[in-house]
Amino acid sequence: MSIQSAIRRKFRKDDWLIRLLVILMLVVLFVAIVGPLGELFMKAFRNQQNEWVGFSYFTAYLTTPALSQSISHSLYVSTLTTLISVGAAFFYAYALTRTGMSGKRWFRYIALLPLFAPTMMHGIALTYLFGNQGLVTTGLFGLVPGFPIPLYGSLGIIISEIIYTFPQAFLILIVTFSIVDYRLYEAAQTLGAGKWKQFWTITLPQAKYGLIGSLFVCFTLSFTDFGAPKVVGGQYNVLPTDIYKQVIGQQNMSMGAVIGILLTLPALAAFFVDRFVERKQQSMVSVKSVPYQIAPNRIRDTLYTVYCSLVALIIGVLLLTVVFASLVKVWPYRLELSFKHYDFSDVSAGGLEPFWNSLLVAFLTAVIGTGLTFVHAYLIEKIRIWKTLRQLGYFLSLLPLALPGMVIGLGYIFFFNRPDNPLHAMYGTIWLVVLANVVHFYSVSFITATTSLKRLDKEYEVVSESMRVSVFQLFFRVSAPVSLPAIFEMAAYYFVNAMVTISAVVFLYSPDFKLASVSIVNMDDAGDVAAAAAMSTLILVANIVVRLGYELIAHRVLKRTEAWQKR
Repeated sequence: MSIQSAIRRKFRKDDWLIRLLVILMLVVLFVAIVGPLGELFMKAFRNQQNEWVGFSYFTAYLTTPALSQSISHSLYVSTLTTLISVGAAFFYAYALTRTGMSGKRWFRYIALLPLFAPTMMHGIALTYLFGNQGLVTTGLFGLVPGFPIPLYGSLGIIISEIIYTFPQAFLILIVTFSIVDYRLYEAAQTLGAGKWKQFWTITLPQAKYGLIGSLFVCFTLSFTDFGAPKVVGGQYNVLPTDIYKQVIGQQNMSMGAVIGILLTLPALAAFFVDRFVERKQQSMVSVKSVPYQIAPNRIRDTLYTVYCSLVALIIGVLLLTVVFASLVKVWPYRLELSFKHYDFSDVSAGGLEPFWNSLLVAFLTAVIGTGLTFVHAYLIEKIRIWKTLRQLGYFLSLLPLALPGMVIGLGYIFFFNRPDNPLHAMYGTIWLVVLANVVHFYSVSFITATTSLKRLDKEYEVVSESMRVSVFQLFFRVSAPVSLPAIFEMAAYYFVNAMVTISAVVFLYSPDFKLASVSIVNMDDAGDVAAAAAMSTLILVANIVVRLGYELIAHRVLKRTEAWQKR
C-alpha cells in the first residue's frame, strides 16, 4: 500500500469535518482578501454616486501635474533607496558570513533593530539630528561648525527609507551567502583563480537571486511606505501620502482607490519575482553542499569590522537620538532629563491609552493570526483532498504579499462599510483592525508555517492510519508540538509588525480607539515631536522585550524538539 493511499484512507474517517474546514478556510480567505480587493478595484471606476465612470479618475490623476508628479517622486525615492540599501546590506551580510571578524552576533542584532521601530521613528530621529534645531545642524548646539542639509523633502525620505529597508535586504542576503557550496571555491583555487576572480565568477553569480529578490523587496517597501514621507516629506508628495490626502483630507474615495491600484503594481511585480527567486534559491541547495570555510585574513577582517561598526553606529545613533530626545525637557534649550513627555495627557486623548490599545491589538493579532495561519497551512500542506481548492487556497495565502498596507486598509473601508454587507458590524471595531493586521502580515507567516510542515515526514500519517488515530489527534499530538519553534516565530512576527504598522490601520481606527502608531502621526502633525519620540520609544522597547522573550522561549523549545527528534 502506498503512502498516498494510506493518507487518503486515514482522512476518510474525518472526511466531513475536514471538508468543512477546507471550505471555511477558503471562505475566510475570500472575505478577508478577495472581497476588499475587488471592492477597491470597482471603486476606482465609480463616482461618489456609485455610477460607472470608466477610466475617468485614472485620466484625471495622470493629467493633473500636481498629482501625477507623485509617481515620479515615488520612483525616484524608491530607486535611490533600493540601490543604496541593497549595496550597504550586501557588504554587511558578506562581512558576517565570509570573514573572521569578531562580534558578529552583536552586529546582526544591531542591523535588525530598525525592524522593531515604526518607520516614523526614523524620520523623527532625522528631525532631531538634521532639523532646524538638530544636533548636526547646530553643530552640537554651537560647539562645532554645523552641517545643515535640506532634510524635509526627497533627501529626508531617502535616508529614512534606507534605514527602514536595510534590515530587510540584510536578512535576504545573509541567507543567500549562507547556502553557497564551498566546493566551487576549492575548484577555483585549484585552477589558480584569485580572490577577485572568485568574487566575480562565483560569489556574485551565486548571490544573483538574493540580490534580485532584495532589490524588488526594498523597492516595494520604500515605494509603499507611508510613515517616513509623512514625517519628513514636507511638500514632497509620494503616492502613499497622496492616498492619505485624498481619503482623509478630501474624502475622495474613488481617487484614493485609483492611487491604491497604482501603488499595487510594483508590489505585484515584486511578488512574482520573489516567487521566482524562492524557487531558484531552493534549487541551489544540495544535501552535498559544503559550508563556506573562512580563511584567516587580518586586513580583510579589520576593514569589514570598521565598515560594520560604521553602519551599526549610524543605526544606533538614530535610535538613541530619539530615546534621548524623548527624555529631554525642552529641546534644545533645557536638556535636563525628565519623563514629562511620557505623560501623554496633554497631547493624546487618553494619555497612554493608545499604547495599551496597540499592545492589545498586537496580542490579538499574534494569537488569532498564528492560529489561523498554522491551521490554514496544515490544511493546504497535509490534507490530501480537493487538490485544486487547496492550490487556490495557497495562491490566496500568498496574495497579501503583493498588497501594500494602505491598499488593504482602503479596501476594508469600502468592503466592510457597505450597509448590505453581513459583516458591516465589524466596521469601526478592534476586530477589523486585527483582521487587517492578520491579512497584511499573513503571507510571510504562512510561508514559515508551510516550511516547517514540509519537514515533517509523511510516515507520520501512515503510522497514525495504522493505529486508527484521527487527523486531529495527529495535529495536536505531533504536527503542532514539533512545529512549536515556527509557531512562536510566527507569533513574534505578528506582534512586532502589528505594533509598528501604520499603513494598514491608518484608515481603520475609530476616534475612541486610537493606536500608538497613529498617535505618533497625529502628534507629529500637531508639532508635539517630543511626545511622538516618546511613543516611538515605548513601541521600540515593547517589541525588543517581546523579541527577547521569544528568543528565550524558542531556545528552550528548540532544545526539547531537537532532543525529541534525536530519539
